[in-house]
Amino acid sequence: MRVVQPEGARGSLKWIQRAINDEASSFDPLVLAKLPRARTIRWLSPLRDDGYAEYRDAAFVAKIGRPELAPDLAEFWPSRGPQWDALGTTDAGQVLLIEAKAHVGEVCSPGTQAGERSFEKIAASLARAAESLGAKPLAPWTDGFYQLANRIAHLWFLRESGLDAYLVLVDFVGDVEMRGPATEEAWDAAYLVANYVLGLGKRHSLSGYIRHVRPLLS
Repeated sequence: MRVVQPEGARGSLKWIQRAINDEASSFDPLVLAKLPRARTIRWLSPLRDDGYAEYRDAAFVAKIGRPELAPDLAEFWPSRGPQWDALGTTDAGQVLLIEAKAHVGEVCSPGTQAGERSFEKIAASLARAAESLGAKPLAPWTDGFYQLANRIAHLWFLRESGLDAYLVLVDFVGDVEMRGPATEEAWDAAYLVANYVLGLGKRHSLSGYIRHVRPLLS
């Protein structure tokens, strides 16, 4: 599914659109510094000349150049799966899944509201991913911090499918309007809590593929 977005007026929607469309010369080096081998990024979304569209489900894997994964993704996750804030690829062949935040409340997402059939598929896939990572969650991944959990699960799916994928968590520092964190340490504390609830240790099989980027807003 291709989902056209308005031009962002505030918060993470505004900042990620600006970062990719207007400030790539300063934003890209922050991302590249977190990746091995990569020297350039080709941003696939959200692009101004594409209606700032964001992508999910079959359109998401098609956008990253792997449309053949659509049937497997449909088996892994029901329709209306994660809608990615941004997607990109690098000259080193890496796929970048971008999740952008401007304030801590965006990290503290509630549990899934999926219907019964969809819930069963989601719960099974999250459980598989969590078990593979050796997670010992305080509650099922369908509950608190669900958004972060499903992003990690999709990273797991892509890497299990043979893609050199990275989940890049872009946490903007200093969004006064949204009362966002003024320091990187505040973001660190938020993710420390999230990972504790999800039962993820500092080291697991995906920890090297989850990267934090902290652009400072002026």
